[in-house]
Amino acid sequence: MEARMEQLTGHLKLLGDKSRLMILACLRERELCVCDLVELVGLSQPGVSQHLRKLKEAGFVKESRRGTWIYYSLSLEDKSHVESILSCIPPQTERLNRLKGCGE
Repeated sequence: MEARMEQLTGHLKLLGDKSRLMILACLRERELCVCDLVELVGLSQPGVSQHLRKLKEAGFVKESRRGTWIYYSLSLEDKSHVESILSCIPPQTERLNRLKGCGE
C-alpha cells in the first residue's frame, strides 16, 4: 500500500508540469521525435529531452529508433490513472496538423 502511494505521488508530481502534460497529450495522438516536440512545446531540445528522460524513467513513454531519429510514444498499459488525467486534456489535433515534421 505504501509503495503504491509513493508511486502515485511520483506520477502526480511528473504530471504537475505543463510541458510534460503537453508532451504526453501530443504523444497520445501519435508518436513524435524530439524535434517535433521542440516545435510543439516551445522548449529547447535539451529541455524537451530532459522531460522525455523523466517520462521514460517513470514508464510513461517508450522510444524506438528509425535511422538517425528516435521516436517517442506513450506506454501507459498499467497506468490507468495517467490515462484518466490525459483524457481531460483537449485533443491536440490542430496543433499536430500544423507541425512541419522535421523527423519525417
